[in-house]
Amino acid sequence: MGLSLSGWLGGIPAKMKKDAPSSSSFLPLSIPTSSRLSLLLNSSPVDPGDPRCRWSPTHCSPHFLLSQCGEEVTRAPTQQISDGARGEKGERGGMHVWEVLWCPTHRGSHAVIGVSTEHCPLQTSGYTALMGGDSQSWGWELTNNQLWHAGQALGRYTGERGVQAEEQSVSPPHPVPERVLLVLDADTGALGYVVDDCFLGMAFKDLPQGVELFPAISSVRGGAFIRLCYLNGATREPPALMALCGLSIHVSMGKERETQTDRLPLPPPLQRYILPSM
Repeated sequence: MGLSLSGWLGGIPAKMKKDAPSSSSFLPLSIPTSSRLSLLLNSSPVDPGDPRCRWSPTHCSPHFLLSQCGEEVTRAPTQQISDGARGEKGERGGMHVWEVLWCPTHRGSHAVIGVSTEHCPLQTSGYTALMGGDSQSWGWELTNNQLWHAGQALGRYTGERGVQAEEQSVSPPHPVPERVLLVLDADTGALGYVVDDCFLGMAFKDLPQGVELFPAISSVRGGAFIRLCYLNGATREPPALMALCGLSIHVSMGKERETQTDRLPLPPPLQRYILPSM
């Protein structure tokens, strides 16, 4: 059966592999993911009722209006103020992935996605990158790709690898689409992002370990609408061999064959095991 399965998978055309969109400007910037992160990105999301899918009603600027479900915030039109919001639940350990949906036309300047401790301020006067504006927060400004921490601009996150810094400074920033995945490795103290199915590497390292870190955003645009969804998480234990085998099959099949597991030369129970996490 093993040889038969290998032959079936090996016959899939390269163009049908589960890759990032070829038209994405982020594709040249992507780096390989660890097996731990790959499993999270290819697993079914947690129940939508999970509290990690909600913005906090208390850790939130009064200018952000929460939806009834708590998964969405909308910034009220306000002049000369920067406002922030945090997730209802943070994490102290493990690897975790959140999805943030933020329409590019509703961002304005200083639209930032990142993480913070519970001590980061959630409002300040003037227009600024609030997340990353102090030592208790780390953020990626979507409009110019700038990374921020402790009030310092640390350079572009998506700079072309192998390109000199002076060349990057004059090149236009990469346009960030609506969907951004926030990847927090609380075990190693690192934060990164996934855009267009491209993992761009860890943007920040040396985050405090053992401290509760929350997904966080900041905005200055009236009407900005931001949705939060917790996708999945994992402990630092090595992934199970069965899960790694399932991941290998998923990647080999590609999105175009997600519903064709019945063609695999596998017993029905194994076909059902593969299908739910596609």
